[in-house]
Amino acid sequence: MQINEPKQSSTVDNQMSLFSLGFRIFFLAAGIFAVASLSLWAVLLQFNIPFSFGVLSNVQWHAHEMIFGYSASVIAGFLLTAVKNWTNVKAVSGKWLAAVFSLWLAARLSLIIIPEYLYISVFFDMLFLLTLLLCIAYPIFKVRQWNQSIILIILGLLVIFNGLFYAGAFGYLTKGIQWGLYGGLYLVIGLILLMGRRVIPFFIEKGVGNNIKLTNYMFIDSSIVILFFIFIISDVFLNNNLVSAIACFGLFIANVIRLYGWHTIGIWNKSMLWGLYIAMCFICFGFLLMSLIYYMGVFKLLAIHAFAVGGIGMVTMSMMSRVALGHSGRDVSRPPKAIPYALIILILAGLTRVLPPIFSDSNYFIWIGISQLLWILAFAIFTITYTPILWKPSAGC
Repeated sequence: MQINEPKQSSTVDNQMSLFSLGFRIFFLAAGIFAVASLSLWAVLLQFNIPFSFGVLSNVQWHAHEMIFGYSASVIAGFLLTAVKNWTNVKAVSGKWLAAVFSLWLAARLSLIIIPEYLYISVFFDMLFLLTLLLCIAYPIFKVRQWNQSIILIILGLLVIFNGLFYAGAFGYLTKGIQWGLYGGLYLVIGLILLMGRRVIPFFIEKGVGNNIKLTNYMFIDSSIVILFFIFIISDVFLNNNLVSAIACFGLFIANVIRLYGWHTIGIWNKSMLWGLYIAMCFICFGFLLMSLIYYMGVFKLLAIHAFAVGGIGMVTMSMMSRVALGHSGRDVSRPPKAIPYALIILILAGLTRVLPPIFSDSNYFIWIGISQLLWILAFAIFTITYTPILWKPSAGC
């Protein structure tokens, strides 16, 4: 009995720490889901194995779950942690956090286990996003921090686009699935551009040191907001390829200028800094490819995966790596030795998915398969490395 009691106490402490702040459970879930969902998708695609997701096609399930499953999990973990720092109001934790996470998990599992009962997945998925919105809105409203309202607007739009997707799946909206997927993806990119503008220069200035001061241009910031709004309306709802191409080329130029102002040679000595920087380069490349759809007939899925694999994948892994270290009492300047390798593998996954098919569509599925394997390997390394950090109590406790 005396031998077992410390082990039981340790297990309870670990379980309590896992739900002490949003980043722990949601980052861990995101890592596991990134590996599991892509493994399932790779098997179904590469081996043409019949598997029913009910009224959803395999492609629709994959796209939806990477946006509203994986990305939403990272967003939840980040915002539920950051809102405490923004407002100095205690964030949701313990049993309430476990309840929020359970909604996310139930939505993911029900889409796979009982896809014929789609309304069950809809219930859990929509309730999760609405609950997340309320959990972020409450502390912001409590301290009247209205400058954070744009975050709430994006979360609210994410709820709407997820609803449009399900409305399309049930046959109520002809273009509902298309609107939901593209709108949801672009909102995630928009959130990255918004939050990246806030935190990436700060991370670089603090991480590199040497009293550097990065350059930001108000005109560029305003231009990105305006052009992005034009792009999302034009591409999602109007299908105006010319307007979308012009807006995307403007976004490419504006973000290149922004990244030029953020560059300093010191970032290349810090993996979580160059990870974020390269992620933003992938997003720039995605905007360039989106503009070339109209002018050169580039396949749209290549631009989408520049956004998704290289952009969202790199941003989320880099951000999760840094946030998990900082909020668990560890040194953010000394990430685990495996993480730079995971980021390099993820860069290769993005390049493999996008570059070869630009020049030739031969062996297209082979390139997709290689990219899938690289993604799975990168997130497997991340998940194995960060599970003890996310599971166990903070360093020094």
